[in-house]
Amino acid sequence: MCDLHYDLTYNDFNPTILFASKLKMTMEDKYHCHKDFTELTIILSGKGRYYVEGETYDVEAGDIIICNPGVHHRNIVVNKDEPTVEFFTGFYGYHFKDMPPEAIELKDGRHLLRMGADAKREVLKQCYEMLAENEARQIGKYFMLKARLMQILLLMMREIVGTPQQKQKGCNFETYNKSYAVKKIVNYLNENYEQKISLDQIAHNMYLSPVYVSKIFKEETGESPINYLIKIRLEKARDILREEETGSIKSIANAVGYDDVYHFSKLFKKYYGISPQNYRKTVRGDMASGE
Repeated sequence: MCDLHYDLTYNDFNPTILFASKLKMTMEDKYHCHKDFTELTIILSGKGRYYVEGETYDVEAGDIIICNPGVHHRNIVVNKDEPTVEFFTGFYGYHFKDMPPEAIELKDGRHLLRMGADAKREVLKQCYEMLAENEARQIGKYFMLKARLMQILLLMMREIVGTPQQKQKGCNFETYNKSYAVKKIVNYLNENYEQKISLDQIAHNMYLSPVYVSKIFKEETGESPINYLIKIRLEKARDILREEETGSIKSIANAVGYDDVYHFSKLFKKYYGISPQNYRKTVRGDMASGE
């Protein structure tokens, strides 16, 4: 029988996941170890520092700190004003070929894994999906978390054992990181514009700080998340005014996320140079005249 299924393990790959969460590094923890499980710390954003088994590691977005059972470690806070945001997960019940049971060993003997741009982007995506799964709390949550953890581990092993990587084209993980996060924010705004939305809420949904969200969103789109949201709402309102002959301005304001009809009208006139009432009259007049 072909042993292709076991090219990375000696048997079925079936780890048990204990937890998956995220944390802002605002406080330093004690120098400690875990006896019964492996812990991965994956940097989501910012820069930081870790002290692992007597060695200090400077980390940035996409880096992975590997702490096998018995490996002592602690984080070091670098900047409290812009704390590092980390994803961490614990698991056991695995054995990769040419490595001890319950351990992931790097060829250089260190504890920091820094992967290529594409692999980093995919690992980051899986981290965000695991955090979202935790929030959703839907049926089958454990198995969804486990499936995504397994993808992360397999991506790591492909990097560690030297699987040929696709040629890089000057790609930059920072760009991928920002692009992915901003795309998620844009999708969220387009799908929830009629709800009450704040910058803090957007940041919470993305597991990032409000300052970082504003920074990357403006770098990618040229404007703030809230201004982007306003444009979405006003474009939706303009569509409704074009399509519906009846209906109060207040009901239209409510439909696009505004409780205050005066504030809505003021924003509409600021962006389009005409009030919602007069816009509807103008559109209807043009349609009636056949223009």
